[in-house]
Amino acid sequence: MTKPKIGRPTDDPKPFKIDVRLSERDLSILDDYCNRKQKTRPESVREAIRSLKDK
Repeated sequence: MTKPKIGRPTDDPKPFKIDVRLSERDLSILDDYCNRKQKTRPESVREAIRSLKDK
């Protein structure tokens, strides 16, 4: 019997993963934003997705 994987406990689990292909221009825009806001790529993408809710 193997033990289940145990990671850090979280109130906001993220079980879904997506892959996205970006152009060099789009990646540059994302990286510039991340550098200015001191955020990671995933944080910035999640923020952008959440902003779609109000549109």
